[in-house]
Amino acid sequence: MNSTVLKIRMIGVVTKQLKQTCVTTYSTAAMECPKYESLCISNPKPFVYQVQLNRPKKLNAINYTMWIEFGKCLNDLAVNPECRTIILSGKGNIFCSGIDLSELMSIGQKLAMHEDVARKCKALEGTIKLFQDSITSIEKCPKPVIAAVHGACIGAGVDMISAADIRYCSSDAYFQIKEVDIGLAADMGTLQRFPKIVGSDSLARELAYTSRKFLATEALQCGFVSRVFENEKILLETSIKIAEDIASKSPVAVQSTKLSLIYSRDHSVQEGLDHIAMRNQTMLQSEDLVNAAMAQVTKGDRPIFSKL
Repeated sequence: MNSTVLKIRMIGVVTKQLKQTCVTTYSTAAMECPKYESLCISNPKPFVYQVQLNRPKKLNAINYTMWIEFGKCLNDLAVNPECRTIILSGKGNIFCSGIDLSELMSIGQKLAMHEDVARKCKALEGTIKLFQDSITSIEKCPKPVIAAVHGACIGAGVDMISAADIRYCSSDAYFQIKEVDIGLAADMGTLQRFPKIVGSDSLARELAYTSRKFLATEALQCGFVSRVFENEKILLETSIKIAEDIASKSPVAVQSTKLSLIYSRDHSVQEGLDHIAMRNQTMLQSEDLVNAAMAQVTKGDRPIFSKL
């Protein structure tokens, strides 16, 4: 027996053991989803988690509780080995109506407690940073996040999905950078991320200055979303299938890819190359590379990757 055949057989045995381990662990642990007041967390497929904004009676308007819980949820999923892909959606008739206006009033009342402008600014800075960090937790999470939008996606909702990896929507969806209509400049990430996504500075400025609605067809045309589906049911079904497909691949490869894409977006080409070279000099030694490569060579079953 030559060494190549022996290696392939050994990898087959290891892969079978990994598969048994993954199935056993998943059946006993992965279905335990955390409970939140403003979010609904589910586990529709192995290694796939769905995070739903869950204030349908308030049109999923984001209040202080949701700001806090959303950041905590994404940070927890970021280190959860049972999670490899996340679907972000909204319960009820729409995805998100933006920030809860009562939240803005509450912030104003807290500021009124201070007379000095420096102390008002200090208090407001803390709030803004807290909200920003909640949105940025999507981007910092090493697991790919698929935003599945139906109905309206307004204001902070646009901030939220702008930080996602993949954006899909149903045909009834529309989007609105609403902030100037309530007397403020968007400060949760849309102005920083949206222009880079659509690649048109003129369009980004038009939408931000006018607050006009743009429909699913225009969102597809400008590249803000990559696919439009007939209805919410098909949107979610397809999102879950794609999330499941991503989750079946090497978590080392997928998470490294996300980190490199984000880093390269904000740096020069050479800096991006240096970054992935530094990371891959370690990650290319992972068992995932051997398992994936051997599966390609042998044309056998899809490889099973251990948890990361």
